[in-house]
Amino acid sequence: MQQLTARQILDRLVSFPTVSRGSNLALVDWLEGYLTGQGVRCFRHWNEDRQKAALIAHAGPWEEGAVVLSGHSDVVPVDGQAWTSDPWTVTERDGRLYGRGTCDMKGFVALAVRALVEAQARGVRRPLQLALSYDEEIGCTGAPPMIRAMQDVVPKGSAAIIGEPSRMGVITGHKGGTGYHVHVKGFEVHSSLLPHGVSAIMEGARLIDWLNDTNAGIRAKPPTGMAARFDPPFTTLHVGMIEGGTAHNITAADCRFAVEMRVVPGESIPDWEDRFVARAREIEAAMQAVRPEAAIHLDRFFGVPGLQPEEGGEAEALARRLTGDNRTGVVSYGTEAGQFQEAGYSAVVCGPGDIAQAHQPDEYLEVSQFRAGERFMERLLAALA
Repeated sequence: MQQLTARQILDRLVSFPTVSRGSNLALVDWLEGYLTGQGVRCFRHWNEDRQKAALIAHAGPWEEGAVVLSGHSDVVPVDGQAWTSDPWTVTERDGRLYGRGTCDMKGFVALAVRALVEAQARGVRRPLQLALSYDEEIGCTGAPPMIRAMQDVVPKGSAAIIGEPSRMGVITGHKGGTGYHVHVKGFEVHSSLLPHGVSAIMEGARLIDWLNDTNAGIRAKPPTGMAARFDPPFTTLHVGMIEGGTAHNITAADCRFAVEMRVVPGESIPDWEDRFVARAREIEAAMQAVRPEAAIHLDRFFGVPGLQPEEGGEAEALARRLTGDNRTGVVSYGTEAGQFQEAGYSAVVCGPGDIAQAHQPDEYLEVSQFRAGERFMERLLAALA
């Protein structure tokens, strides 16, 4: 089978509309076929309904100590966005590669795939692995089962490079996060009889107001330690969507909203969750004193550990050697790097593109960044040789 260039691989990857709400199997089928045709050993880890799969690949000697290149196959939707070109076709213009996922993060995946093929062809002395997850965009939920599966099918790697867009800078720390779907169940009465009912919206507002007050308290304190390195330099609590109610003159029977918390390294995600749940239970108790049927249901839908800077970390040392970047880099968004770190890998974030382009209409990856990624992979291959 003929080898493809990184750009040709990118064209194929973007052509698969792997939005998180759908399957990624067409992409995995093609990619597994291409890699195995180049002599790279591949393994799948399926999700529960077998509509999605993670792809794990190993090139080079069958031994421990691999460098792991980590990416995700899923992308966010294009619904409602005004694109000036087909989002599922890579379009090059003005020094940019336009297409859904070019930046986040099929550009890196294309570079990683070519590096694996080259590693196999050149006969590197240190192995190289690819870990391609699903469902990253809905809360990094696909990586933990994939990482567990890796331990059973390939020799354990040691350094993981997560290729989220960092403009090829070396990111050694990021915030962790957790999220809850909140369903406030009230009791309907005519609004003129307000004290005899329970408004799900007004009670939900009490919980949202607690989030606002907590944010204000956090911001009033001077940042310390690791937090001071972030922008913003503190933990943030946020509600991004809300719905509920039937009419203006009926106490709302239901109110639903989503809460996310982005927690700086050094602070405990479980502690923040406990504080949030405790406040919800206080409000619920007051609601049930009026109507026992009232309730607040909390459904935790994601939890992502932060990436902790490592003292003398192997992944950081390798990435700095390959990029020449000696700056201190931390970001406020979450990635799968913290999950690899929790599993015993040394981990950093380093990939082409700018996070500001992720999820945008007319998402793009600068050609110069793609080429910088190609140079990074060439230096990596030389180091593995």
